[in-house]
Amino acid sequence: MAVATKAARAVQAPLMAAFRQDMEVDYKRDLHDVVTIHDKNAEFTIREIILESEPNSAILGEEGGQVGNGEIQWYVDPIDGTSNFASGLAFWCVSIAAVRDGNVVAGVVFDPVADMLFSADLEHSYLNDQLIKSKAADDERRATLITGYPVSRDFRLDGREIALAHFGDLVETFSTLRRPGSAALSIAHVAAGFVDAAAGFGVNSWDVAAATLILKNAGGRYEAFTLGKVPPGSADFMCPGYVATGGGANYPTINRIAREISTTRIRKLLVAEKAV
Repeated sequence: MAVATKAARAVQAPLMAAFRQDMEVDYKRDLHDVVTIHDKNAEFTIREIILESEPNSAILGEEGGQVGNGEIQWYVDPIDGTSNFASGLAFWCVSIAAVRDGNVVAGVVFDPVADMLFSADLEHSYLNDQLIKSKAADDERRATLITGYPVSRDFRLDGREIALAHFGDLVETFSTLRRPGSAALSIAHVAAGFVDAAAGFGVNSWDVAAATLILKNAGGRYEAFTLGKVPPGSADFMCPGYVATGGGANYPTINRIAREISTTRIRKLLVAEKAV
């Protein structure tokens, strides 16, 4: 946790210097998948600090891929919420997790704008070194949900009408629904009790690995969904779908929708495989 904290804080100054300044933006998969030179520079800095501090490391970064072959596997997202970062919206973070023998053993989610560092070791979760405990409304009708669903990719995978119907159910059920971006920061907010739940259906390991440990140690619940993209029984941080809820939450609507999305996508993949 100390190594992750050191690496995350090392990129605060350069990222804040670039935030809300003119910057060039590139795109990866499509026009919704943004990357900047600042993502790449921050990842390089984080990688160098980790390898210097703990040589027995391997690092999977969103921008640079896999580096090294040590026993400690790190998952690094230098800017989770790059679209927000590039547009000047203050909801983005640095996410760093350490995994050993398939288990997350330490994690940091750092919000440089608010100077909030969420972290976890093997036992506890912290916000700026203070212990945190997740709490949530017991009734979904009084709860706040953060979700990026649906995006254009979900329209393609689930069908536009079905995806919008799911979204409509969430809007009508939850007291408040927000779409700020950044899965890592959304889950960290659930861990801290700032919001009641978060959900997503297109995340990567570097997005959520750190946040899963922070949430669990704080007393929240993380349910992962394979969506047919990873084998059954995969580690939860490797799964592309999730529902994160605070302590005491029982929200049948988002749980039902998540299971429907996962079941439908798995079925479609099986049909496609049989057709081939």
